[in-house]
Amino acid sequence: MLNIVIFGAPGSGKGTQSERILEKYGVNHISTGDVLRAEIKAETELGKTAKGFIDQGQLIPDSLMIDILAAKLDSFVGSKGVIFDGFPRTIAQADALKAMLNERGQDVTVMLELDVPEDELMTRLIKRGIESGRTDDNEETIKKRLKVYHEQTSPLKEWYKNDGKHCYINGLGDLDRIFADIVAAIESKK
Repeated sequence: MLNIVIFGAPGSGKGTQSERILEKYGVNHISTGDVLRAEIKAETELGKTAKGFIDQGQLIPDSLMIDILAAKLDSFVGSKGVIFDGFPRTIAQADALKAMLNERGQDVTVMLELDVPEDELMTRLIKRGIESGRTDDNEETIKKRLKVYHEQTSPLKEWYKNDGKHCYINGLGDLDRIFADIVAAIESKK
């Protein structure tokens, strides 16, 4: 199984590069936001429980998020692997993901860190906001999102380095060069 954790600040190109990875390797994609919305819409037991937390303005507990991800992972029959997008965000979540995968005889193959300088992220996100009409892509909100990203992911980079899974990817420049670096990183960890 090829299980990939893709990391990067908002605007770093995770979505663009995930699409290329999906096409090349034939893996599935799990975006925590998409999975949560689908579970809630389908009114599954997990979705109802998650909605209860969300409706009360609370974060979904890690154990519930892992149960939701496990159910999604188990639904992929004959899967070649998965890209985890938006998860884990904390060391506790990384530990829980590792344990959940290990229960299935799997592990994270590689953690790809797409690194882009902050000034470029700001430029990309403001442009995206103008082009897409996304109201959360404004300077004040972007600064808050980047601050949260840096506070949450710094410990995870070290966690995945210690686990031997971390691969740094320069996310600035030509898309084909970035993807070539991603492929090289994936191949080095397979």
